[in-house]
Amino acid sequence: MADNNESEQTLIFTYGTLKHGLPNHNLMQDLISQNEAVYLGPFITQQPYPLVCGLHGVPYLINLAGSGNRVKGELYSVSFRGLVRLDELEGTSIGHYDRLPIQVQSEDGAVSKDGEAYFANSRFGVGLWEKKGKVGMSEYSQREGSEYVRIVDRVIKSKSGSYVDDIVLFLSSSI
Repeated sequence: MADNNESEQTLIFTYGTLKHGLPNHNLMQDLISQNEAVYLGPFITQQPYPLVCGLHGVPYLINLAGSGNRVKGELYSVSFRGLVRLDELEGTSIGHYDRLPIQVQSEDGAVSKDGEAYFANSRFGVGLWEKKGKVGMSEYSQREGSEYVRIVDRVIKSKSGSYVDDIVLFLSSSI
């Protein structure tokens, strides 16, 4: 008998590098080809949220509903196995992102959905928003995506060798 987790689907709102035409979309394509994800279309957050770029052009949605802009992205229905792969990419186990509930609607406003999105970890999310002067974007586009540095190409500066610690170090700097 199949595990209940295997048939469960989660709606995931992507707003950054996982979107069509951006650096990590190949993961979504892999999941779709393996029947682990289904593209549901363009969606937008019901409430405004801060969306900023951090180190290496990495996009972060900040869990401060009511601040920032309504954020444009894409909605996917993702299997449990697909979710494991997304969580791995997003570093949920190491405190890079937190997967949290979010309400989104289709661009025409006709369809509303409750899903989940990857938010900047609470350890540094608000700090990033403040470091960026509380100015965010409504969409992470190919322009921002061109500044993205893949994980394998990043130079880590913290003594611990942790990218998350690099973010904290960046926030404490005067740059």
